Amino acid sequence: MFDYETLRLIWWLIIGVILIGFAVSDGFDMGVGTLLPFIAANDTEKRILLNSVGPHWEGNQVWLILAGGALFAAWPLVYAAAFSGFYAAMIILLSALFFRPLAFDYRGKIADARWRNLWDWGLFIGSAVPAILFGVVFGNLLQGMPFTLDNNLHISYQGTFWALLNPFALLCGLLSLCMILLQGSCYLQLKTGGVLHLRARMITRSSGWLLLCCFLLAGYWLMEGIPGYLLLHADPNGPSNPLLKSVAVMPGAWANNFITHPWMLVFPLLAVVMSLLTLLTSARRWSGWAFLTASLTQAGVILTAGFTLFPFVMPSSLNPVASLTLWDGTSSHETLEIMLIIVAIFLPIVLLYTGWCYYKMFGRLHADFIEQHDHQLY
Repeated sequence: MFDYETLRLIWWLIIGVILIGFAVSDGFDMGVGTLLPFIAANDTEKRILLNSVGPHWEGNQVWLILAGGALFAAWPLVYAAAFSGFYAAMIILLSALFFRPLAFDYRGKIADARWRNLWDWGLFIGSAVPAILFGVVFGNLLQGMPFTLDNNLHISYQGTFWALLNPFALLCGLLSLCMILLQGSCYLQLKTGGVLHLRARMITRSSGWLLLCCFLLAGYWLMEGIPGYLLLHADPNGPSNPLLKSVAVMPGAWANNFITHPWMLVFPLLAVVMSLLTLLTSARRWSGWAFLTASLTQAGVILTAGFTLFPFVMPSSLNPVASLTLWDGTSSHETLEIMLIIVAIFLPIVLLYTGWCYYKMFGRLHADFIEQHDHQLY
């Protein structure tokens, strides 16, 4: 069907699409969960927020599961190295995510303010912590991870969880948090009216400017203060053995892709322009356009990170030659072909039923609707 090089590139693109799908679909309900304890003044307003994402949040988790499965099937070495290096972070992330179904299901079981407030903060943890950790992970990838490979490709990770929480990674975590706050507040503009709508617009304004500042600062820091990785020699059609390539580490190397291929600059420009358009459309009260541009902002940020790393997937700070790239960290040719057929069948199905659900459940929520359906809603 395709040669090995083309399949590897296709799977890099597929995993990128899945990550963007997760960020766009799950980002706004994480944003709503993060805003829940702060933006709603009473229980009815909190229930409006909960029910604005209630029909969709479980389905949006499919993208995260799909990302993990795709990583395991297409990039087994990356999967092994990532889950070794980010083990503690993954445990914290999964523990935080457990709060989400518990909060949605148990919050309304008891009509007690303290009980419901407890689960409101549980949902906040289950929304904000994963978003921050995803940003921290990307921040560490751009700096290189402290792992190496022996001649048998056994992975040895020599870092700690606390080392992951370095200043640049925390800046990326803040950027990730701003992304979900921006999209979540734009979503609330679509789904709510009155005072909640006005508060959401205020959050959009502040999170949009903070996102833009974090993005530009992270880009400057990355180009001026963090050594980048440059692939000197590799065989895109060769065996999946990371030790067969040549890699250089030098200041400013992460800018190499954008210098060599100027068309890639469209992605950071997309992030900047769309964030500014989100601020403009929100101020003009064009809620639909604000949500669209906020979603495209997320896509622009993720694409910028992906094309900055390309073709690296997981650089090694201990032994640059052991860095994992899309040319040497993949499964076999046959496995990638079979998985491509499966994805070609099921990914459109996921997109279709997701779009159908949003179409059927579109509309603003008001206090009257919540009170009339008190026992049927969250």
